[in-house]
Amino acid sequence: MKPAIEARNLTKYYGDLLAVDHIDFQVQQGEVFGFLGPNGAGKTTTQRMLTTLLEPTDGRILISGHDLARDAYPAKRRMGLVPEESNVYTELSAWGNLMFTARLYRVPRGERETRARELLETFGLWEKREVKVEEFSKGMRRRLTIAMAIIHRPALLFLDEPTPGLDAQSTRAIRGLVRRMNAEGTTIFLTTHQIEEANLLCDRVAIINHGQIAAIDTPERLKAAFRRVQSVEVALEPRAPETLKVSETLEVLEELPGVTHSVKMGDKWRLYTEEPSALLPHVVDYARSHDLKLVNLCTLGPSLEDVFLGITGQAVGAVRHDTPGVDGQKRGAKGRKGGRR
Repeated sequence: MKPAIEARNLTKYYGDLLAVDHIDFQVQQGEVFGFLGPNGAGKTTTQRMLTTLLEPTDGRILISGHDLARDAYPAKRRMGLVPEESNVYTELSAWGNLMFTARLYRVPRGERETRARELLETFGLWEKREVKVEEFSKGMRRRLTIAMAIIHRPALLFLDEPTPGLDAQSTRAIRGLVRRMNAEGTTIFLTTHQIEEANLLCDRVAIINHGQIAAIDTPERLKAAFRRVQSVEVALEPRAPETLKVSETLEVLEELPGVTHSVKMGDKWRLYTEEPSALLPHVVDYARSHDLKLVNLCTLGPSLEDVFLGITGQAVGAVRHDTPGVDGQKRGAKGRKGGRR
């Protein structure tokens, strides 16, 4: 079976700015494939090339064996695209948007209304079908955008940041739909900043950094490769509230044997260590000696976020500050042919 997506030596320059640096990867049929990276890493540029919105400077893209540069039409017919910004027609109703999109995708006339009703009911929009979209909330517009992208039942769906800023109900509905479509055989390419979303949905993830693929594997295998990023999470409660000062407690916890660094996370402390089991008795002794109640104490393996931070060169456990800007890094006019990952 041919891969759903195959990128070979995929490259994109913006003038002298190298945004995507000769990358190679495959997405297999039936996968949910996550594409992660910090701002400016090249992920949006890559997705735009995969969906024909941007022409590569170099390299090839094959969609189910069809070369996008030479045989784009059959590849496009297999795709659905949900862009980062909802692209609904606000002057039309929800029903009007779906009918218009169904005609564009050449959905047979006898099936348009059936599919539209199924999607509107799935997304909780059936009762609002005749309401103009200009009156919709952000979450409702997002759900309608996804419905429009899948009304032709694409074999390959591109999702660009599908859930940020949405309420819990909309997020749950979208994630449920992703799982359901994938179970029915749809391949899904998910570009996201939401690391936990990738962890929950994806069979494999690729992490892109500085325009290069830094890692590709299943979430669990990536986490297994970062076993050194382990921690102990502790929540302490003073028996006399005035006796516990947050800053002093954090300083003392950081000095416990085996702690490499620590972070306060809400009402808990995360103590990073290479030997969680050896650290536990020291935490218990500290609580006992300071007359503190242990509300919670547990060991944690590395999360996908820890992996992401480690691969992209950011301090694990530190506060992340994504740097906005154009995808890519400044390189020489000819770029680098070597050193691909």
